[in-house]
Amino acid sequence: MNGAECLLRTLLANEVDLCLMNPGTSEMQFVSALDRVPRMRGVLGLFEGVCSGAADGYARMTGKPAATLLHLGPGLANALANLHNARKARSPVVNIVGEHSTQHLGYDAPLTADTEAFARPVSGWVRSLERATAMGEAASAAVAAALGPPGKVATLIVPADFSWSEAGEPACPAPRPSRHLPSNEQLRASAFALRSGKVVGLLLSGSALQTCGLLAAERLSAATGVRVFADRYAARISRGGDVPGVERLPYFPEAAQALLAGFERLVLVEARPPVSFFGYPGLRSSLAPAGCAFDVLASEGEDGAGALEWLAQELGARPSGGATPGPLRPALPSGEPLTVAAVGRTLGALLPEGAILSDESVSSNEQIWPHLAAARHENLPVTGGAIGQGLPVALGAALACPGCKVVALEADGSAMYTLQSLWTMARERLDVTIVILANRRYRILDIEMRRTGAGTVGRRADKMIDLTHPEPDWIKLAEGFGVQAARAATADEFIREFGAAMREAGPRLIEAVLDLPKGR
Repeated sequence: MNGAECLLRTLLANEVDLCLMNPGTSEMQFVSALDRVPRMRGVLGLFEGVCSGAADGYARMTGKPAATLLHLGPGLANALANLHNARKARSPVVNIVGEHSTQHLGYDAPLTADTEAFARPVSGWVRSLERATAMGEAASAAVAAALGPPGKVATLIVPADFSWSEAGEPACPAPRPSRHLPSNEQLRASAFALRSGKVVGLLLSGSALQTCGLLAAERLSAATGVRVFADRYAARISRGGDVPGVERLPYFPEAAQALLAGFERLVLVEARPPVSFFGYPGLRSSLAPAGCAFDVLASEGEDGAGALEWLAQELGARPSGGATPGPLRPALPSGEPLTVAAVGRTLGALLPEGAILSDESVSSNEQIWPHLAAARHENLPVTGGAIGQGLPVALGAALACPGCKVVALEADGSAMYTLQSLWTMARERLDVTIVILANRRYRILDIEMRRTGAGTVGRRADKMIDLTHPEPDWIKLAEGFGVQAARAATADEFIREFGAAMREAGPRLIEAVLDLPKGR
């Protein structure tokens, strides 16, 4: 069989059965092979950043990679922002990039680029295929590399002639890597820290922020008084219902530093020492107090949830014997203006059990987050901070979990970066509800203008932050991509539209026109 078919069949042998693609001439053999390899699901994205972001969302919900298929160096370049986010999320992604045929590379044709150089900053593994007969082995190696642990972007660059040449049989599946418990030395050091009598906190990330890890952390907190914190940029956080709540580190450094003030030790569970998102004049980048010591209970590639369970048993933190009742759902904000808080209360009241929330609400997030504490859901936050994550991650999550309601909570500015996601949602008939928080502005930049010492927003500067003249018409934009849409300008209108979206299958978009304080 030719190289393209060999690659697809090898991916299937490794349980990779979804390919998110935006192909070009160098990838036509792979597109043709889809008809000979029907078990491989091909999903078309109209922009490469949609494909890479969807692969991230898929991996966050399944723990396994999807493949992407991108066109040469420039196609990869279009995908880089969301591959950056996937790298920060530690998401396994098998990133297949077509290349010019080997005999053509030396001619410096218009699309010729240093594809490996584009790939390296966002990839944990990069390989340019050296011959067609290595296709199967290379594909299996890419899957193994993507799975880690921790997960990573594995980029395989395939010259076009190797996809049409004879490649032999598919390779055997690669061994499935697994997370291991940390060393006894690490475990005992963390137990010692919690017994030390010092002011100690637990900072959780990775798998430790899913249900098993949170339950063990809750037992530790009850038994020892240790405070438990969540890395706000973790890939996935289980929330609501009988899942123990956890304090998330604030976005701005002053609030985060105040929260961690007085802590003498932080025990890191698949987490790194916390730092602020940006550096600001006169502020420390570290969020932990000066002199705070760090103990690594579990590294990013180790079993943090299992390590927390071991620690709980070691310290005699027994299960309580019954589930702790969670918080009550908020009351609906009927009769109120449509503020950010009203959106949060509506979501918290109406979000169905087991929903998935892809959250790129940016400046509105701090006001919405507390209202979602009661609704049992999986939260997929911003990880790498490259704008344009929310819609593709929701798309990938919906492909991963077709029986779940997926909600994309999206700022109007960031939604414009990967708007093409709507078309794929419509084509694949995915059950995604998109809530556009329309403040007609890059509102976060109003805040950052002051925080960076740049002063007030003047008339000319305002034009670089303002999203009016003209205002994007989200109803027409959504309908143009085949997605049903509605606009809500009061809390009651939003309650009606969001309630209907939760009862009916999507895709569906709601433009929430926010009632903002004067002066924004």
